Amino acid sequence: MALYSEKVMDHFRNPRNVGTIENADGIGEVGNAQCGDIMKIYLKIENDTIMDVKFETFGCGSAIASSSMATEMIKGKPVAEAMALTNKAVAEALDGLPAQKLHCSVLAEEAIKKALQDYYNRNGIPYDKADFPKEETCHSCCGVQA
Repeated sequence: MALYSEKVMDHFRNPRNVGTIENADGIGEVGNAQCGDIMKIYLKIENDTIMDVKFETFGCGSAIASSSMATEMIKGKPVAEAMALTNKAVAEALDGLPAQKLHCSVLAEEAIKKALQDYYNRNGIPYDKADFPKEETCHSCCGVQA
């Protein structure tokens, strides 16, 4: 059995939505250079819909694949639907990730939520802080505080 699914390999070899968005409406960055995975998500939002999303990821193939899949899953969707995206949904959409790489899907979820939180802050939109990631850690991969 292969360590990575065909979908993981496809999103790693041919990542979707790579790049930056000038004048992004929301930007979220998570990760830690000491662990090797850093994700940055850029959002362009119009009429409560994510019109465009781009990412920059420094990390392993699973991190790149998770970023690519997560951006595909929220592009063109309402903000509320993007807020509901879970790392489990990202991992399932990739047909699974090895246990030691599940933190990559967590980072993708958190980067999107950080970008949405930035969007809310920039536009004075009230939100429940409990819906967003707290102090960043690099999760089970190394536990280093960011």
